[in-house]
Amino acid sequence: MQWIQDPSRNNVDNLNNVRRDISRHLRNKKKAYTKTKIKELETNSKIKNIKDLYRGINDLRMVTSLEIL
Repeated sequence: MQWIQDPSRNNVDNLNNVRRDISRHLRNKKKAYTKTKIKELETNSKIKNIKDLYRGINDLRMVTSLEIL
């Protein structure tokens, strides 16, 4: 945590790299979750499981709306 207290250019670059890595990691996790959820919704629509289909669509909307906040 010492590098956070010292605002030298090298430390700022390190902090920016960490932020970028975390953002990339979270973006990839969200993309994987969304792909899985869409496949699940496709399966539910094919087997006429309407209740689970609408529940899944609602869950997917909630995830994307949280991103906006």
